[in-house]
Amino acid sequence: MFLTWPESSMQQQDDLIGTVLGNYRITAVLGQGGMAKVYKAYQENLDREVAIKVLPPWYAADRSFVERFNLEAKLVARLSHPNIVTVHDANEINGHLYIVMQLVDGGTLKNRLDQHYRSGKAMDFAEAVPIFTQLASALNYAHEQGVIHRDIKPVNVLMDRSGRPILSDFGIAKVLASTESNLTRPGAGVGTPEYMSPEQCQGGAIDGRADIYALGVMLFEALVGKPPFQGNNYPALAHSHIYEMPPRPSLLNPAISPTVEHIILTALMKNPQQRFQHATDLADALQRTLVNSNNYATPPMQVGGNTPFTGQGAAIDPRQLAMYPCQYCQRPNKPQQRFCTYCGNPMNQCRICGKFNAANNRFCTSCGKPLA
Repeated sequence: MFLTWPESSMQQQDDLIGTVLGNYRITAVLGQGGMAKVYKAYQENLDREVAIKVLPPWYAADRSFVERFNLEAKLVARLSHPNIVTVHDANEINGHLYIVMQLVDGGTLKNRLDQHYRSGKAMDFAEAVPIFTQLASALNYAHEQGVIHRDIKPVNVLMDRSGRPILSDFGIAKVLASTESNLTRPGAGVGTPEYMSPEQCQGGAIDGRADIYALGVMLFEALVGKPPFQGNNYPALAHSHIYEMPPRPSLLNPAISPTVEHIILTALMKNPQQRFQHATDLADALQRTLVNSNNYATPPMQVGGNTPFTGQGAAIDPRQLAMYPCQYCQRPNKPQQRFCTYCGNPMNQCRICGKFNAANNRFCTSCGKPLA
């Protein structure tokens, strides 16, 4: 994994400190991953600092491991997205396999969540939305390239100093076509137990929806303060992911609205067909909810039956809920409006066929596909 940690916490005797690998002089330890150590290094010919992920020499003797490492380097080097770590170089020198990446020095999402927990509160929804929408964008891009991450978790989300999340550690990601190769044992579950989807825990075939599940676990953790399932061993966690329903987030954090809770629980559905089908679907839902929460001082929610509820117990006129904010100017429009009465932009255009639908339509009247 590509970690960035305060240098003072990681300084220790290390034989590679001060040595040169190719064009890179290693200067400090940044972090320890599952199969490699990450260092800060200086690239003299370009006068810049980089992060370099180095495998111990004995791994070079394992040719299947080297094959996996080389796959990682080629895989990530093809990805170009502002929220995915950039790979600059990869090579082998004196038995050391290494990958050179951009240096991200703002810590990790885990560091950020830990700061919230130490202060006794979970992350605010308004703070979480830009982080998770950017991560969803990165995952959607990777999935379109045929790449599944398989190990989404807070320590694999680097944060730059502007607060931009950058997804790292595609070390166990696989090109979809490689799932039939012998790079890993058939049926082996790959990932971190707290964030693994039910299908990963079962060792079955997976697709991008496994990453969406893991993103949902992280969102739950960010807004609640802990993951939905906790256990002391892999079998216990796997059982929970496969068979147990996650707790309702609002029971653990009453500040979570029913709409946000619905988004989280949709991402955490056991059946991949019932989750968001694309990472951008989750991002769009988060963005819409944030816009609506800004438009209404007290967001309406549904508590059983068909009676609208405000959250304090006072019934409200259903007509107050029949206004839909324009995604462009945020002004409210009536349910049947196809175009915003203020700015003229389409209210609910189908991303599949381009049909202009009424604001309150959930499915396109032309092609029948779900509307974002």
